[in-house]
Amino acid sequence: RLRAQPRGPSVTVASMAVFRSGLLVLTTPLASLAPRLAPILTSAARLVNHTLYVHLQPGMSLEDPAQPPSSPVQATFEVLDFITHLYAGADVHRHLDVRILLTNIRTKSTFLPPLPTSVQNLAHPPEVVLTDFQTLDGSQYNPVKEQLVRYATSCYSCCPRLASVLLYPDYGIGEVPMESLDVPLPSTIRPASPVARSPKQPVRGYYCGAVGGTFDRLHNAHKVLLSIACILAQEQLVVGVADKDLLKSKLLPELLQPYTERVEHLSEFLVDIKPSLTFDVIPLLDPYGPAGSDPSLEFLVVSEETYRGGMAVNRFRLENDLEELALYQIQLLKDVKHTENEEDKVSSSSFRQRMLGNLLRPPYERPELPTCLYVIGLTGISGSGKSSIAQRLKGLGAFVIDSDHLGHRAYAPGGPAYQPVVEAFGTDILHKDGIINRKVLGSRVFGNKKQLKMLTDIMWPIIAKLAREEMDRALPCPMWDCLLTLGLCCRVCVIDAAVLLEAGWQNLVHEVWTVVIPETEAVRRIVERDGLSEAAAQSRLQSQMSGQQLVEQSHVVLSTLWEPHITQRQVEKAWALLQKRIPKSHQALD
Repeated sequence: RLRAQPRGPSVTVASMAVFRSGLLVLTTPLASLAPRLAPILTSAARLVNHTLYVHLQPGMSLEDPAQPPSSPVQATFEVLDFITHLYAGADVHRHLDVRILLTNIRTKSTFLPPLPTSVQNLAHPPEVVLTDFQTLDGSQYNPVKEQLVRYATSCYSCCPRLASVLLYPDYGIGEVPMESLDVPLPSTIRPASPVARSPKQPVRGYYCGAVGGTFDRLHNAHKVLLSIACILAQEQLVVGVADKDLLKSKLLPELLQPYTERVEHLSEFLVDIKPSLTFDVIPLLDPYGPAGSDPSLEFLVVSEETYRGGMAVNRFRLENDLEELALYQIQLLKDVKHTENEEDKVSSSSFRQRMLGNLLRPPYERPELPTCLYVIGLTGISGSGKSSIAQRLKGLGAFVIDSDHLGHRAYAPGGPAYQPVVEAFGTDILHKDGIINRKVLGSRVFGNKKQLKMLTDIMWPIIAKLAREEMDRALPCPMWDCLLTLGLCCRVCVIDAAVLLEAGWQNLVHEVWTVVIPETEAVRRIVERDGLSEAAAQSRLQSQMSGQQLVEQSHVVLSTLWEPHITQRQVEKAWALLQKRIPKSHQALD
């Protein structure tokens, strides 16, 4: 446990010192605090750039020279609504991982354990403690800061020499209408009847309950759901994390965090906010999960979207002679920054959409490639719209190499693959005019791994060699040669290849860009474009690497799922980001 010295560094908001983690102690009564919350969070976000813990202690005075007591806060529906309000307000500061600590928030229950007397360890020990507390004269009163440090370090593990900041008067109240200072918070938590619901109504505690979700890239809407469940549960909380079949219907499932990563982030958050609970984090493999069969569960926390699912769980329990669960429905958080094709709620789906076009992992270093070229390998499953992306990149200035065209050249009479293929598969694969009948050849190798490998062992090295020759032709202009000699420019070259990764051609590129779409949409496009049956289209897709497998080896992901102008916007974003990260020796001409 780390204890701070009584006198830490003196910091003001105006000095703009930035800390990785901080603890915000809120002392104003909740009804008055809610309208001031936005400027308080803005002030805190100027000082903390990663993790901001929040401790609620309404009514506490820091001007009393005696050690302020760590008194419990009665969990009422007003407190639950405030927690929702705080997380909703924090969503505009997306760089901040906000965590409201719940150890001192107590429900009305007969089996409550006493408040802990030891210091609570936090995953990211605060480097600075902040407060909304206002001194009588509005000054940065040092004894108050010292009291704040003593209080923080008596409750939580903090970094040595903990800095302290009184946010007032930086956040002020001048911009807050006086008539709004005591307006009740809007209701955001709806308990199932017959649970009473009024702002000052104490919240009932339960021995054990459940909550479920995908919990991809844990965001503030998740945190509301989890926080309410943690407040209601006094001993144990079962947390179901969607996996396998339950992920198939998700938007851009290829970009979902792996199950283990989601569980790791979720577990850290839960233990941080309420370490006294026992958490049972399990994979959720069907819509009911443990909520449908565990007789020890007493409540289930759901969102507006999943409330019907909660009702279905209760019907299932009744059919199996189990008591119904008390349902607590949480209002969705609105996303004020959502764009045209995103949901208007805070959601992981929107976060995954915002990842499209971003660099997901460091580019390959390819010193063996010409310094004048920066090469992108563009791939995707059949029907993904990969070729349309290639054309959009060409429109932005890229030199595009189409591997399908290279394959046609290689197969043509006199081409480098013609004689080896005829020798390997016989003259019965030829048309009467001597041209290779690719349909006959395809039927010969399809479903026959040995024959397919024989063909790819011939074709893939030849196409790779032709691609290298095309790269050499990418900069034929003497003006380019002059600029290249001076190190002033570079050409972005795109290799459009469905089998880029299967063929091992990633050694030809600096980055792999993958185009993804749902398999159902790919089937529809293949049927419409190629006139195949659905079964034939599905068979074609099954013979390829899946979108998930491609994304796991990709640097940038794009999708053609939406309208053409949305795709264009993605490509332009990806291109602009590419120009920023290409090394100086690879900078493209304007």
